[in-house]
Amino acid sequence: MSFRGGGLNASSGLGVADHVKNIFLELKRKKVHRYVIFKIDEKKKEVVVEKTGGPAENYDDFTAAMPENDCRYAVYDFDFVTSDNCQKSKIFFIAWSPSSSRIRSKMLYATSKDRFRRELDGIHYEIQATDPTEMDLEVIRDRAH
Repeated sequence: MSFRGGGLNASSGLGVADHVKNIFLELKRKKVHRYVIFKIDEKKKEVVVEKTGGPAENYDDFTAAMPENDCRYAVYDFDFVTSDNCQKSKIFFIAWSPSSSRIRSKMLYATSKDRFRRELDGIHYEIQATDPTEMDLEVIRDRAH
């Protein structure tokens, strides 16, 4: 389903810039990025890439890059080793909505989330977090195994 085109009412019709999908594919297929943080550009009414983290970055780098008082969407490519020693990777979609962010921002991110997530093909798990403990590395690890 495309964000552009007919059938969507203007108030909920957020665009997704082409570079957003391309960067996600780079993370998924080529492992160029460890994570990607997306923000909604309220003026342009579209989702844009705010920051990417290289393969050498870790989960602490990722959480440190998330804003303390504003909502974001993010994808994180989590590598782990299974109990039978297989190297695996799972892609997490994280909807970050800290309680201190603006009501308008929370509503905008909440109402656009499902449609945006559908644009990113290949997500394994979704986490919704309103404070850092809800997206702690332990939470990610538990979900992935």
